[in-house]
Amino acid sequence: MMKKIINAPENFVNEMLEGLYAAHGGVLEPVGGDLRCLVVKHKTPNKVALATGGGSGHLPLFLGYVGKGMLDGCAIGDVFQSPSAEQMLAVTKRIDAGRGVLYIYGNYNGDIFNFDMAADMADMEEGIRVASVVAGEDVASPPPAGPGEKNHRRGVAGIFFVYKCAGAAAAAGLDLEGVKRVAEKACANVRTMGVALTSCTVPRIGHPSFEIGGDEMEIGMGIHGEPGVRRGKLLPADSIVDEMMAPILADLPFAGGGEAAVLINGLGATPLEELYVMHRRVAQILRQRDIRVYRAYVGEFATSMAMGGASISLFKLDDELKAYLHAEADTPFFKQFPLA
Repeated sequence: MMKKIINAPENFVNEMLEGLYAAHGGVLEPVGGDLRCLVVKHKTPNKVALATGGGSGHLPLFLGYVGKGMLDGCAIGDVFQSPSAEQMLAVTKRIDAGRGVLYIYGNYNGDIFNFDMAADMADMEEGIRVASVVAGEDVASPPPAGPGEKNHRRGVAGIFFVYKCAGAAAAAGLDLEGVKRVAEKACANVRTMGVALTSCTVPRIGHPSFEIGGDEMEIGMGIHGEPGVRRGKLLPADSIVDEMMAPILADLPFAGGGEAAVLINGLGATPLEELYVMHRRVAQILRQRDIRVYRAYVGEFATSMAMGGASISLFKLDDELKAYLHAEADTPFFKQFPLA
C-alpha cells in the first residue's frame, strides 16, 4: 500500500511547485504562469545563463539548484518524465542575458531529444546562442566513451558538481565557450555508484516500481530503478562501500595521491546517520590511497522519491576545479560559503 502525504496523484507535481513558490517566491518565479518553468527572480545582466531540466521526484536535483552561483532556470517534467521542448524554450528566453545559454542535463533519451529541440528553436526563432553539456558519470552503466564516441553512461548525483563549477565559472564572467569547457571538465572528473535497498513509488502508479527482498540490496541501480550490476543479500556498511568504491577508483585513477570532493547522497529514505557511516568508510579508503578530501557533501542531493539507498560520487580536483567548487553559492536547497 502506498502511504504518501499527497492529494490527488495527478496534482502532485503542480501542488509541490505551488508550495515551493510560496516558500521561496523571493528568489524564484514561474515563467508566464507555467509552474513547471522555474527561473531566478532577479536575472544577472551580462552573464552566461545556465539551464537544466528533468523529471520531478528527485528533489533537490534539477530545480533545487537554481540560484546565486549555480543555475538560472529549470524546466520540470512529471515524475521521472522529461519536460517539453517548449518549456525549455520558455526558460531559455527568460534567462538569456545576451551572452548565451548553457544547457546542463542528464544523459537520458527524452531529455536529450527535448533539449536539442529547444536549442534549435532558441537559435532559429530567438537568435539565442545555446550550448549543451550532457552529464553521464554512473560507473554501473556502460563503459566510458573513447575519443569521439558518444557517452552512454547515466547521469546521476554527480551532476551536482557540474552545476557548481559551471555556475561559478559563469558568475566569474567566462564566456559561453569557457563555461562549457569548465562544465565538460567537471563531467570528465566525476564518477558515481549507487546502491538500492528498497523501491521507489511513483504517485500516479501507486505501487513500487520494482520488487526487492527485505534482506536484499542491488549495487549499481539507477535513480529511476534501472538495473544495477549485482543483487544479493544486504551486507554491512563497510562492505557495501568497499564494493562501490572499487569501480569508482578504477575508473577515475589518481596518480600519486591528489585531492577530491566526496558526495554521499541519500536516495530519499535513508537516514542521515547511515550516510555518515558510509562517509566514514569512504574517508578511510581515500586516506589509505593518500587522496585528500577537500570538501565532503553528505545529505540528499539527488533522490528517487522514497527509495532506500545511497550513492557515492567522487570528484577529482585540480586547481581550477577546486577554485570553482570553493566559490559561494546560495540557492533555496543549497548554500555554500568559502572555507576560511
